[in-house]
Amino acid sequence: MTVMKTLGILGGMGPLATVDFMAKVIAATPAARDQDHIPMVVVSRPQIPDRNTAMDGRGPSPVPAMCAALRALEAAGAQGVAIACNTAHAWIEELRAATSLPLLHIAEAADAALARRPGQVRKIGLVATTATVSAGFYQRRLAAAGRETLLPDAAMQARIMAAIGAVKRGEVAAAGHALEAEIMLLVEAGADAVLLACTEVPVALDAVASPLRARCIDATAALAVASVEWSKASHGSPAAAKHGEQMA
Repeated sequence: MTVMKTLGILGGMGPLATVDFMAKVIAATPAARDQDHIPMVVVSRPQIPDRNTAMDGRGPSPVPAMCAALRALEAAGAQGVAIACNTAHAWIEELRAATSLPLLHIAEAADAALARRPGQVRKIGLVATTATVSAGFYQRRLAAAGRETLLPDAAMQARIMAAIGAVKRGEVAAAGHALEAEIMLLVEAGADAVLLACTEVPVALDAVASPLRARCIDATAALAVASVEWSKASHGSPAAAKHGEQMA
């Protein structure tokens, strides 16, 4: 019988996106019965300070609250952690310094998903929070893989942020239609694929059954795949899970 490691999920940023990540872990798991699924423990802390206001200096750092959540996951028996929030990865090194647990990196998982995508995928449109864009960890990883990042202009970025806020308010379908329009603009600007690098974005697009999902790489789903692979790996965790993302 395969011994699977227990995945800890640091969530609540936001709550709906955390549930979506859990569902994608289940969907990514080859299973014929309950016992085939990987064990998970979840800490959902919506009260973690806002990552975007922290990034631009208008609010408190989320790091202390995220470190407290990591300690709760350690106490609950987690053997490794996935963070169900892209923007939180801007503080990944501080979080790694605060725990002995391996932390899977969502950008590394997304890069692996891009590598598996057939055809020529060189120019990647990035749909993310302003803080994730400012942190630059996606752009650096894409450049290291020989890919070009196509970023929204300021007006488009503001509309993306408004749509993300709508998801957090529960206006999911309206956000999905708004995001469809922005993704189409990126495709028309030459993006070979569009990376959904905010966990609220795929939730919104799925709510409207967007046909543009075929043009997109879902970072949440990529992290789910990486989490299942990590849990089922027979010998420890990938070295990259703890220390591999040095560029972030």
